[in-house]
Amino acid sequence: MENVFRNKTVIKAWTTLKPSGIFIALFLILRYTGVLSGISFLTGSALMQTGVMDARPEEPAVAKKFNYNFSIKDLSGNVTDVQEFKGKTIFLNIWATWCGPCRMEMPSIQNLYSQVDKDKIVFVMLSVDRLEDVNKVKDFVKDKEYTFPVYTPAGTLPNQLQVTIIPSTFVISPDGKIVSSESGAANYDTPEFKAFLEKLIQP
Repeated sequence: MENVFRNKTVIKAWTTLKPSGIFIALFLILRYTGVLSGISFLTGSALMQTGVMDARPEEPAVAKKFNYNFSIKDLSGNVTDVQEFKGKTIFLNIWATWCGPCRMEMPSIQNLYSQVDKDKIVFVMLSVDRLEDVNKVKDFVKDKEYTFPVYTPAGTLPNQLQVTIIPSTFVISPDGKIVSSESGAANYDTPEFKAFLEKLIQP
């Protein structure tokens, strides 16, 4: 009898939600259980427009220090030591061509990239495709006409970047702290997120 009562309570609570509340609740379940990765690009793009996927960075009470001790390689094969980015704000996104949610959020990242001061904010779009698939990465970037810098690892990544979910996005402050991290697809083309980045570079 107790279980029946509980089930009725859950059903009543669910049915009293407004349609928009049901939609958001369902979305959150899909996103954090990984099922969202199976939705179509068009469906995901539509979700982006609702605002429910907007990135909402919150600076942690105790920000972790970022490990700059690794190198990355651009699509022309040039190797860069990430130490060179010290003193700048870094937007670091870990993605792959085969990742649906990664592809879904990329237009918003491109729009954000086109609006920021590139002398002070460094974008690192770090592909974790297999090394032998670098031409696939090149073709994807060219086909989509993305202009943000795309890299692949030039060696082993630090533990803090060996993520289990992609896309994963980190924002590193000029003083070397991870001030924001996002797991899963998000919309970064918002005034709030742009203001968050710009606040970090203010003296």
